[in-house]
Amino acid sequence: MGRFCYEEKYDVLIAGGGVSGAVSAIAAGRMGAKVLVIEQNGYLGGSLTGCGVGPMMTFHAGEKQVILGIMEEIVGRLVNRGYSVGHIYDTMQYISYLTPFNAEGLKLILDEMLEEAGCRVLFHTFTGGVHRERGRINFVTICNKDGLHRVEAKIYVDATGDGDIAFMAGASMTKGRETDGAAQPMTMNMKYANVDTEKLKAYISSHIESFPVHKRNRKLMDTVSRFSFRGFDEEFRTANREGIIDIPREDILCFETDRKGEYIVNTTRVTSHDGTDAASLSDAERIGRRQCSQLDAFLRKNIPGFEHALLEYTGPSVGIRGSRQLVGAYTLSETDILERKQFAHVIAHCAYPIDIHNPDGTGTASRFLSDPDTYYSIPYEVMYSMEIENLLVTGRCISASFEAQAAIRTTPTAGALGHACGIAAALAARSGENAAKVDVKELQKYLKAQGAYLDLPESES
Repeated sequence: MGRFCYEEKYDVLIAGGGVSGAVSAIAAGRMGAKVLVIEQNGYLGGSLTGCGVGPMMTFHAGEKQVILGIMEEIVGRLVNRGYSVGHIYDTMQYISYLTPFNAEGLKLILDEMLEEAGCRVLFHTFTGGVHRERGRINFVTICNKDGLHRVEAKIYVDATGDGDIAFMAGASMTKGRETDGAAQPMTMNMKYANVDTEKLKAYISSHIESFPVHKRNRKLMDTVSRFSFRGFDEEFRTANREGIIDIPREDILCFETDRKGEYIVNTTRVTSHDGTDAASLSDAERIGRRQCSQLDAFLRKNIPGFEHALLEYTGPSVGIRGSRQLVGAYTLSETDILERKQFAHVIAHCAYPIDIHNPDGTGTASRFLSDPDTYYSIPYEVMYSMEIENLLVTGRCISASFEAQAAIRTTPTAGALGHACGIAAALAARSGENAAKVDVKELQKYLKAQGAYLDLPESES
């Protein structure tokens, strides 16, 4: 492609190439917008492709699929290329369906889809500063191997996960739990190959009383193409009590990927650290790796089927569940989720429960919808600030309370938000460069035309 021209002005600049940012780019590019994505890593997909996060949870509310559009197109491409088995029942039935996938395959597919949409991507690039004047972002300063450069766009999309662009622009933000600012713990995931799944299943089956999540759904163990498990509580507590491991969690949680015998281990827990503070984040990385080393020894000794497993990697960076949140035109609340509030300006749906990993240590608190076949809505107003005209925010750092964010932070929802955000950014760039003035009915029309599912209030259908 030749050398990048930093003087070129874009319709939409997206900071962050995780799933939400990548889908935003695809959507905006398909709308004809000139799009630039800046991404700190050398690949798209963020934690999903780089940090061992998976499977995707969840596209469904019970048996009904409520996240479609570009996210479902991605899944379709993964399945067609042999990188996923598609949506399958969750063997633990925490949710109804989950979606295993191959991380390397997802990297390739996201590369292809952004290229098809005409998007330009700069990898290994950070945002170093934001210039704001009279309620608008004029330009951002980016940093990469070429040095420091100024880049301009009509609309700026913050898909950083931590709200970096919004924060640097001076938008009002919250951070962590409202009472004390504490964030959900971070996790450094691990990935193993050569796990003996049949031996693992046989052990769980013969000790089913110790595995309540599997006892109530025992038949799924042998009917689902990929296995997930949770348990070994007593063994884990004993190891913590005896100082063999130092992980403030209560059990082992593992998910088989698209490849048989390959498992993601989602069990470490790093508390009292801040994903927006460089020193704190650096310390969290070291703690995460130390916990992974302890956990590796524990798994081989205590979990049947892991004796000869191959540790493929620990995540290249620790996974962050939450940090900053935008204070938007509307803040999604716990009540909105549990009471399934209907919004006229709905742009996405989700059925994932409120899932809070204890910021103070052990324990995970979940609050489910009263009916597993129902879902809640997310309105457009959570994506923009009334203080900055040409800024949109997508992904886990939208305007949401601590409890609500714990429900909407998962991959399919982040992707659905990205789909809406990309279309909104293109519309704003095309019309008036003001995110608050986007015609939401037009946005909804484009979303539905591109295959997204929207359950609109009757008066709006």
